[in-house]
Amino acid sequence: MTKADPQKKVAEKPAEKLMFAAKDVASEMARWLAHLAAERRMSGKTVEAYARDVRQFLVFLADHLGGKPTLSQLAKLAPQDVRAFMAARRADGAGSRSLMRVLAGVRSFARFLERNGKGKVGALAAVRAPKVAKTLPKPLHIAAARQVADIDVRAGDDREPWILARDAAVLALLYGSGLRISEALGLARGAVPAPGQGDAITVTGKGNKQRMVPLLPQVAQSIADYVAICPYGLPADGPLFVGARGRPLSPRIIQLVMERLRGVLNLPDSATPHALRHSFATHLLARGGDLRAIQELLGHASLSTTQIYTAVDTDRLLKVYRSTHPRA
Repeated sequence: MTKADPQKKVAEKPAEKLMFAAKDVASEMARWLAHLAAERRMSGKTVEAYARDVRQFLVFLADHLGGKPTLSQLAKLAPQDVRAFMAARRADGAGSRSLMRVLAGVRSFARFLERNGKGKVGALAAVRAPKVAKTLPKPLHIAAARQVADIDVRAGDDREPWILARDAAVLALLYGSGLRISEALGLARGAVPAPGQGDAITVTGKGNKQRMVPLLPQVAQSIADYVAICPYGLPADGPLFVGARGRPLSPRIIQLVMERLRGVLNLPDSATPHALRHSFATHLLARGGDLRAIQELLGHASLSTTQIYTAVDTDRLLKVYRSTHPRA
């Protein structure tokens, strides 16, 4: 008996599960999701987010049109139908960023339909995405970023020593290597060399794209300290970081750790695990790091994404200006 093709398995999901859409739309949506996962190499969470966004749109249309939308009805949609959907989402409390993401997901599905000869949803192109105010990353100060991974800061914490060591190791990785929390928690035990046996690790980022990032000696030692006292066996092909019951560690645990540290260190609410990644990039740039190199280290597909960090370190730029410009 041959194994089923994973892509085919996704594409053949029963259309009846999509109770908010006609069978032809449900079938194409399943094919589209399989395309995103297999050909576009999007992560499972990203595919789920796209599916959720399009589902919201189709659920609205089922009520708005008085029945499950078909492919022919999607092609006949008017701009006011799309605007009505966005207004309904606004009324439910969705912000501009959420609306922009939903619209992007629905447009992606529409492009898939058009490429495959299933009709053109012209109304989506006629509606502008809501404007979203650009927000700059909020990095921590260097001293605070270092303290976050210091076990001594939590000397009065009544949790087990191995858990404190684990949390310190995760936070050290986020700041020392600029990882996303999902990338750090997705590391296998065998992917991280022991202290003195390597100065880089390979991580898998968005879209299953791999990149190499630095592993500082202090970070490697922090990980080794955690591994040495962890009460669970950590096989080379298993997760490096585990929870209290030995299962893969949840990102929520690290978020809660940062919440506690905000109180201990008197940090602002913007001090989140992701802020450590921002701090990594900002502090590198402040020390003269090359923007292209930082882009590679962060795993950004576009340099424009990395360029936001040039607007963060305003104080340093002003100091350079005042000390070098002849008229300053």
